[in-house]
Amino acid sequence: MRLRNTWVGLLGIALATTLACGGGSSETKPADTAAAPAAGGGGSKVDLTTAGNVKGVVAFEGAAPKNEAIKMNADPVCVKANTTPQSQETYMVSADGKNLGNVFVYVKDGLGNYVYDPPSGTAQIDQKNCRYHPHVFGMRVNQPLEIVNSDPTLHNIHAMPKGNSEFNNGQPIQGMKMTHTFDKPEIMVPFKCDVHGWMNAYVGVLPHPYYAVTDKSGKFELKSLPPGTYTIEAWHEKLGTQTANVTLGAKESKDITFAFKAPATATATN
Repeated sequence: MRLRNTWVGLLGIALATTLACGGGSSETKPADTAAAPAAGGGGSKVDLTTAGNVKGVVAFEGAAPKNEAIKMNADPVCVKANTTPQSQETYMVSADGKNLGNVFVYVKDGLGNYVYDPPSGTAQIDQKNCRYHPHVFGMRVNQPLEIVNSDPTLHNIHAMPKGNSEFNNGQPIQGMKMTHTFDKPEIMVPFKCDVHGWMNAYVGVLPHPYYAVTDKSGKFELKSLPPGTYTIEAWHEKLGTQTANVTLGAKESKDITFAFKAPATATATN
């Protein structure tokens, strides 16, 4: 009875939060407002016949800290959905321990006043098995973000941006969806669930399409960049940022490597 009363109370709080924060209405904006960086007099589109690519890897030096274990005992639904021990995704190191996944890589500077077609679809974050999927991702300014609850339990998604508007929406029913847009670029916007404290995720919001997230092997690729000189930044949730400069000629492809070092107090991951 005590557990039932606890969840009823949480459900009431989530619904109240949703109403207070405007969660009852969609915040989608027309897709055609997803423009490139604002520039006086407009700009030109990228000539794909002369565009090139930047690809590379995010290297990791040292012993990765052990990811924090997750205890889901407070919610029986979460326990049932995860039959094996769970841990945070902070340090997603490759099998050989040399490269780092879940790093957000993007063009920070050098694009000038190019304009871009609006994104063709929506970005998505799913609350599934009491985790956010994906943990790190990117999207465009004014691109719709679909937020889904795939679990038969109460979740709420609490975005805590610095430049965009904060929102906090409860989703108490499995299959619930809502849509939100960010109207300003921001690196990075953190998400958390106020019901399940271990749930967290990050999104990079950009006015252009040149971003990627490193995979489990630490690799990334930025495709169809116009010729020019760029500052590329790599962001990690605990290790900060690294930058690299690269110059692309017409139809040229170049490789770059970022190197993050383990914290001095790191304990090797099991």
